[in-house]
Amino acid sequence: MPIPLGDRILKVNHAGEHGAISIYTGQLLLARWTAPKLVAELYEMREHERKHREVFWQELQRRQRPRCKSYWLCAAGGITLGLLTGLLGSKSIAATTVAVERVVLTPLKKQIELLQDDPQAVSAIQSIIGDEQSHHDQSASRVNERDWWFRLIKPVVSASTEAVIWTGMKM
Repeated sequence: MPIPLGDRILKVNHAGEHGAISIYTGQLLLARWTAPKLVAELYEMREHERKHREVFWQELQRRQRPRCKSYWLCAAGGITLGLLTGLLGSKSIAATTVAVERVVLTPLKKQIELLQDDPQAVSAIQSIIGDEQSHHDQSASRVNERDWWFRLIKPVVSASTEAVIWTGMKM
């Protein structure tokens, strides 16, 4: 029996939040030296992502669904991305957040449209969009999109994020 679309989406979103936590964890490990002014903000954003992961996990448990098979792939990719961008400093960290959130916000909004017959999934998704938009906007205020950091990081991070979402939906 095929897994309902809402369940698949929730599983992928849960794994994605785990990946986001891993990105911020990697960035925090190095930001103390490379971007100390961002440390408090990174902690706050990571805490938001932990809450988002819990929202999706609670809904998955209610549905008696296991986490996505891409859960640990998201963690490994996230920590790697976080360490690399954390090493490069504040502009790289901000550019990464902007790129990830731009990719994530579009599917989240589309998911709400697709899942109108699944109000619990819609509610879970709607509960995180404000934080994700805030992360994007805070980081975008630190990024000049013509800056070489952004032009280098955006396509790599965007493509990686899209690939992880696509892979998760296929697993």
